[in-house]
Amino acid sequence: MQDASDTGVTALQRGGGLAAWRQIADALGHAIHSGEFAAGAQLPAESALAARFGVNRHTVRRALGVLAEGGLVRTSQGKGTFVEQGPLTYPIGPRTRFSEIVSRAGREAWGDLVSAAAVPADAEWAEALGLAPGAPILELLTRHLADGAPISTARTCLPLPRFSGFDAAYADCGSITRAYARFGVADYTRLSTRIGARPATAAEAGRLDIAPGRTVIALTSVNVDGEGRRIQATRSLFAADRVELVVE
Repeated sequence: MQDASDTGVTALQRGGGLAAWRQIADALGHAIHSGEFAAGAQLPAESALAARFGVNRHTVRRALGVLAEGGLVRTSQGKGTFVEQGPLTYPIGPRTRFSEIVSRAGREAWGDLVSAAAVPADAEWAEALGLAPGAPILELLTRHLADGAPISTARTCLPLPRFSGFDAAYADCGSITRAYARFGVADYTRLSTRIGARPATAAEAGRLDIAPGRTVIALTSVNVDGEGRRIQATRSLFAADRVELVVE
């Protein structure tokens, strides 16, 4: 990992009318654009940057916040600040598989299970799954990563009792496709996809390591098994500057 002394950033100009945090943001932005910090690289810790520029950590934190808002970096709580990688080309077609898409891009895919609960289907989930309102469903909240960077978060519902225990399978293997295989579903296809966009809530931004209010791409989809039975309804949110959706 590089430290601040390796970046070629310049000393701050005092009394010139330009705020210290703005100068730091500009200097680090230049270091990123010039390739001194490669895509995916971790920036020095706030304390190291504060010492390098002769400011307090609050000033550094504000500069990093500006870079995050501009899509240049992401800050992962407890891990540090990383240079954003280029957008992931994400095809939307009959067989959309997160793990396969990420792997083809040469990156490592994984899915985190945030929470799971058996709940009665509301009208919208019931219609999507072809169930009666109030029918039991398994609701999963997940987060999907490429090389450790959050790409999307999703709320997924599956019919019960058919997929009872699916949450444990997913938590174990980190993949919807691999979890389905444990339930005898060898293949599944996309029945429908709707695409929109909106600002991220604070909770959504936290899961995606983006600033609250940043734009997310919203996908609502339904998948069916090989016999045409509806097995999955999902509301996904993608960090807008980390993916390039391609509708096939």
